[in-house]
Formats: sequence, structure tokens, C-alpha cells
Amino acid sequence: MKQLSAQQLRWLLVVSSILLLIGFVAPMLTISKFIVVKHSLSILAGVWQLLIEGQFFLFVIIALFSIVMPIAKIILLFNLLHPATRQPKRRKKLLHLMHDYGRWAMLDVMVVAILIVSVKLGAIASIQVHSGLYIFGAAVLLIMFITQQVVSLSEVSQAATS
Repeated sequence: MKQLSAQQLRWLLVVSSILLLIGFVAPMLTISKFIVVKHSLSILAGVWQLLIEGQFFLFVIIALFSIVMPIAKIILLFNLLHPATRQPKRRKKLLHLMHDYGRWAMLDVMVVAILIVSVKLGAIASIQVHSGLYIFGAAVLLIMFITQQVVSLSEVSQAATS
């Protein structure tokens, strides 16, 4: 597969950032309780609801892994793709940071969160999935692809300077 340029990766990162922001606010699922009560949730609304209900542990976990970590990863990728980031020590430090924290994938945390909701409500409610889930998932997958491309690009540029 052809290696994308840093400029192309920056544009893809802009697209993934937009998708991520839309994924945060777009309805992900509608919970129907007892056939008459329907409640649609986005990631931000769901996280806020957890905070309001006093579910602090779930609030912190889901907010951290579904909101904070993706934003941090995008910022880190933008730093790695910035033309001024050519110092080998800085690139190596940023790549190491991304490697250490990049393993905490956003998608699996969202799946776990949806499973928690599904299991918790199984007998008394039904869940209908909406576009927000797919948009968020597309953003996550695109960020994972960009991360892989940045690592490959860094390895190529490192080999060229050696």
C-alpha cells in the first residue's frame, strides 16, 4: 500500500477531527422504556447523564477514554505531522508517548459502554442505534489508520536520516 504524505495525513486528521466532534454530539442510540418513553443519547449527553446520576466511576472512565483520549491522540498526531517536528529526539518522544497511550483504543471502550447499557436495560428497554455511533466509529478507525501511517512515515524518515 502506498504511503501517504504528511500533508495528506494532516488533511485526513482534520476530517477525522470533524467526524469525532460530530460523533460526540450526534445521537448514538435511543433507549425505549416500556414502549412509551424514548430517550436519545449522544456521547456527551450520556457522559453528562452519568455525572448527574452520580455514576462517577463510569463517568470518569467513559469520558476519559471516549472524549479526552481521542482528543489527546489527535493533538499528538498533529504535533507529529507538523513540519517543525523534525528533531529526532522530539519525534521519538512523541512516538513513544503515542505508542504508550495509543493502545487504549477508543472503540473498545465505547463497545463496553454500550454493552453495559444493553445488559443493564435488557429486560425493560430496547436500544436503537443511530448514525452517531457509526460516525464516531468511522472517526476512531480513521485515527487508527492515520496513526499507523504516521508510524510508517516516521520509520521511513528515520531510515533516510540514518
